Parts: sequence; C-alpha cells; structure tokens
Amino acid sequence: MSVRGTPRDPRAPLGVAILGSTGSIGTTALRVLGRQSDRFRVKALTAFNNAALLTAQAAEFKPSFVGIVQNGTEPHPPWSVGPECLVEAAGRDDVDIVINAVVGAAGLDATLAALSKGKRVALANKETLVMAGELVTAACASGGGEIIPVDSEHSAILQCITGRPGVEVRRVIITASGGPFREWSAERLESATLADALRHPTWQMGRKITVDSATLANKALEVIEAHFLFGIPYDRIEVVVHPQSVVHSFVEFVDGSVLAQLGVPSMELPVLYALTHPDRVPDSGVPRFDPVALSPLTFEPVRSEQFQAFALGVEAGKKGGAAPAVFNAANEMAVALFLEGRIRFGDIGVAIAGALDALGDAPGGSREAILAADAAARRHVQHRFEC
Repeated sequence: MSVRGTPRDPRAPLGVAILGSTGSIGTTALRVLGRQSDRFRVKALTAFNNAALLTAQAAEFKPSFVGIVQNGTEPHPPWSVGPECLVEAAGRDDVDIVINAVVGAAGLDATLAALSKGKRVALANKETLVMAGELVTAACASGGGEIIPVDSEHSAILQCITGRPGVEVRRVIITASGGPFREWSAERLESATLADALRHPTWQMGRKITVDSATLANKALEVIEAHFLFGIPYDRIEVVVHPQSVVHSFVEFVDGSVLAQLGVPSMELPVLYALTHPDRVPDSGVPRFDPVALSPLTFEPVRSEQFQAFALGVEAGKKGGAAPAVFNAANEMAVALFLEGRIRFGDIGVAIAGALDALGDAPGGSREAILAADAAARRHVQHRFEC
C-alpha cells in the first residue's frame, strides 16, 4: 500500500497519522503501534486541546508532524495550530494510513482529504459517514483510497465478509451492549444523571460516545455507517442487545449460514485489524479468548420505544438527504448540553426529534449543503434550550 502515485519500498514500515491521538481510540492506537514498530511508524499526531498528553506522545513517538486544534496560551512551535491541522496531517506524503479518531463532524474534511490522495482511512469517526456517506464513498472511489472501519461492530462485519461477494449476504446483525440503562424503565430514565449515563457496563470510552451508548444513538449511527460501508440496504441491517459485548456482529448469508466475530471487549483488536487488513499479524497485547470465562452469552431485542434516539437515527438514515447530518448534529449539540448540565437526559431525544421535524427535509447533495444543515441543526437545538 502507498499513497497514490508515490512509489515506496515494500519493506519499509507504513507511515501512520492519528487524528485525535489523546482520546480513547487514539491512545489505544498508540499502544498497538508501539508493539508493531517494525511494520508501522507514527508520522503525524493531532489532538483537540490536550497539549500535555500530546507533548508526551510526540516525545515518545517522534512524529514529523504535530498539530493541535485548540491551543492554550502557551505556544508549541513548530506545531501546527488550528482546525486545518487535521487536513494537513491526513494529506502528508509520508502518511499511508490515517486513523481518524476525531469525535464528531470535525473529522469530515480530513477523511475526504486522505481518500482523495489514495490513502487508507482507518475510520473510528463514524459521524463522517453518517453525515456525508455519499460524498465520502464518492471520494473513496475517485481518489483510489479505502475505508477500513475501526468500530468493533463494523470490523466484525468486515472480518466475516472479507473475500465474499456482497450478493451472498442476506443480512447483518449489529450487537449493542444496551448501555447503563438497559433495564431502566421509561420513568426512571427521565431522572437519569450524567454520572449514571457515564457508568458504562463493559466499555471504557470518551464521554460523548459513552452518552451515545446510553441513549443508543450510537447504534443508529452504526446502522447508517454499515449501510455506506458495505452497501447493505437498511431493511437488511438489524440490531440486537448483547450485554456481554463479546459477539461484535453477525453476518447471515443467503444459504442460511451465520458467521460471527467474537472477542473480549477491547478496541485493540479492531484497531490492529484496520491497520493490517486483510492480513493478520501476531500481537501479544490482545487478550486471549476464554469462552468458559465469558459465558453465558445472552441476546435481547432493542427497546426502541424507550430509546427515542435510536429510532430517530435509523429513520433519518432511511430518509437520506441531509436528515442523517441533522440527526448527527442535533445529537452532538444535545449531548454537549447534557454534559454541561444544561439539559436533562430525556431532553436529548426531544432535541433530536425537534431538529428533524424542522430541518430533516433539507437537501444533502453537496459538502456545502451538508455543512449548512449541520450548522442549522446545532443552532436549532441550542436555541430550543436557551428559551
């Protein structure tokens, strides 16, 4: 693999850029890369605002490029400062693989830039495909790049279908942990606190995605992402609750056979596979699988009537146009307000529904239209709770 038009020594380690290196996926990726230094070199690191951790990472991995989106009062020469650092890092000639672990819509332009230059994008930034799936897939096709998912669920699907033609797939079943509120009643959910929402039973993640797991908005995002990643119609994508988070997804084939990818709840394996796909390499850091210790494995239906964000997101994906972008932006803004203590947990779904009612019919055929819908949805949610 190499950047389009740039010959490279096939024996040389591949250059990797990590966008969002100080977050949960970024730090996981650096642990994996630290064990795979004969195959990969960290060439670029970017972070949103954690200058102290970014400084430590840069000292350890010695990348040729470091960027920070929001800098503090102390300058960090020769770092690149500002949102444009994401695109700069993604487009560098010494970078073959871009791990996009940026949270939210901010990762879109970097993904487009990397794909346009024929790079592999190891995509943890699911919002990129949700808000602009058609644009991203078009950029991938025209630029000669490739998208390899980092989400454990989509990595599982990819591992099950690699080498098989898409016509053999009858349906995919994405698993959901159910989050911290899996057994809560609708009445109890109304009084859920931030501390409750951040108490995830199986995964250690950033605050935003942990809240998304609590509302099940993340599963709606994953359904839309699966649609664009694998070209599977929405009526052939299902979600089932699996509290143990051991089975990451199922793929059912047309002959009735079902394959599943299993593993302990660790993001190190999907990160490693996104770097090496379709090959597999040894890695001593991934925990061994013990089926007895991890038993029993159970499955439940999604209670979509009590998790409004899930149903709203799936319907937005089916509707198309700018509706997925509106859903994503409204959710991001509502979650931000919830994290700040300005709205209740139950207000997140209400905010999303209101934004979709007002803006869900907006066109989404261009980057400009999508970004306009994104901005309008954020304003709509903010203004709703300012009154």
